Amino acid sequence: MTTTPSGLTGQKRPATSGQPDALVIFVHGYGADGNDLIGLADPLAPHLPNVTFLAPNAPDPCQNNPMGFQWFPVPWLDGSSQDAMAAAQAVSVKKLDAYLDEVMTSENIDASRVVLLGFSQGTMMSLHVGPRRAQQLAGIVGFSGRLLDLEKLEAGTLTKPPILLIHGDKDDVVPFDSMPLAANALTGAGFTVYTHVSEGTAHGIAPDGLGLALQFIRQSLGES
Repeated sequence: MTTTPSGLTGQKRPATSGQPDALVIFVHGYGADGNDLIGLADPLAPHLPNVTFLAPNAPDPCQNNPMGFQWFPVPWLDGSSQDAMAAAQAVSVKKLDAYLDEVMTSENIDASRVVLLGFSQGTMMSLHVGPRRAQQLAGIVGFSGRLLDLEKLEAGTLTKPPILLIHGDKDDVVPFDSMPLAANALTGAGFTVYTHVSEGTAHGIAPDGLGLALQFIRQSLGES
């Protein structure tokens, strides 16, 4: 486990080739941690040998699962207030943004070679932070999430990386309708957005979605 100056701890899987030239950064969901997603490097790495995989932990212990972490509390899950959620989200946005700066510098990787892959609350963070960065990322993959602050999207957008949204149609945690709402808002703001429905999938990452994510990452990094 490593710790960056931003204060975020996390996991790292070095590029299998020993010659890293890109980063895939996994952003976990509510109540999980970096360990929850770093295992995705196992099926992805053989197809992305020059990619270093990173999985930061969110900054705060989860109110519902002290063994895990949260980017911000969720009122309808943990009884927190809307004000507490907004305040924690603002802090986490700054910390994740600083983390990206730190790891790109330490790994000597340009923003154009960085892909964010989020799940659930991690998708919300990725879709919020990525477009607000001055240097455009290679792409963003969002599983089972939604777009925060839709009404502030256009005003906050600095760059428009391509985006892939994947959602199970049986999701009982984040409503499936969140995907078309996000896709429509992003497309309306000028983003290139791809979507995929994982049929019969609940709140999780299915093999079909992960396969499409791999294709998208390779395309975003100019490897396919």
